[in-house]
Amino acid sequence: MSSRAEPQLELAGTVYTIPQLTQVDIDWGLPQVALAGRSNVGKSSCLNCLGNRKNLARTSATPGKTQSVNFFRVRFPGEEAAFYLVDLPGYGYARRSKTERDKWAALMEAYLGGARRPRTVVILVDGRHPPQRLDVDLVDYCRAAGLPWMLVCTKADKCSQKDKTARIHEWREAAPDMLLEDRNGPLFFSSVTRQGRDALWRKLREAAGVPAPVPPAGPDSGPAAHQSS
Repeated sequence: MSSRAEPQLELAGTVYTIPQLTQVDIDWGLPQVALAGRSNVGKSSCLNCLGNRKNLARTSATPGKTQSVNFFRVRFPGEEAAFYLVDLPGYGYARRSKTERDKWAALMEAYLGGARRPRTVVILVDGRHPPQRLDVDLVDYCRAAGLPWMLVCTKADKCSQKDKTARIHEWREAAPDMLLEDRNGPLFFSSVTRQGRDALWRKLREAAGVPAPVPPAGPDSGPAAHQSS
C-alpha cells in the first residue's frame, strides 16, 4: 500500500454484553467485516499491523484478553469509502473459567447471528499447525449460517515453505468452499515481517464491498496515445 495513503483505523465502539449490541453508537449503514480466531492466534497483533500502530489493540503474553466485540472504523484518505473491522473475543483458551468462555461465545454468536451481522468473517488460524477442531467448527458455523468467510494463516514468519504447503493442502481438504474463489488457498500473514499485509487489505476491502478505486488514466494511456500524428 506504499503508493497510497495508509488506511486509518479508529476504535468506534465496544460491546461487552448482548443487550449492548443494539445500543452501541456506530453507523450501522456501513458494512462490517469480522475478525475471529483462537485466543493465541495473534489477532491483536494483526490489527496493530493493519493499522500501523503499536497500541491500537491491546496485546498480552496471556491469551484471552479480548473479552468484548470491538468496532474499528476503517477510513481511506482521499476516499469516501469506509467500513468497520470488528474484533471478536478470542476462543478456545482453557485457562479462563467456563463461565467466562460461555459468556464470550454467547456474545460472539449473538453478533454473528443477529440482524446486523457482518458481510464476511475473517477466520485467523495459526499457520504453524494443521486445522484445529475449534477453527473447523467456526467454518462449519459460518457455512450453516450462510455467512461468507475467508481464511488467514498467521505467524507466517515462523512457517517454513513445507509448513505452508501442508496448510494449503489441509485446509483445501477441510474447507474446499473458501471465500472469494481463492484457488491459491489461505492467505499467509505475519505481523512481525508484515508479509501479506497489502494482500490482506485488498481482501478486506473486497469482503466489505469497497474495492480500491481505479487510478485515473494518465495522459499517455489509451489508444490515442499510441497513434502517430
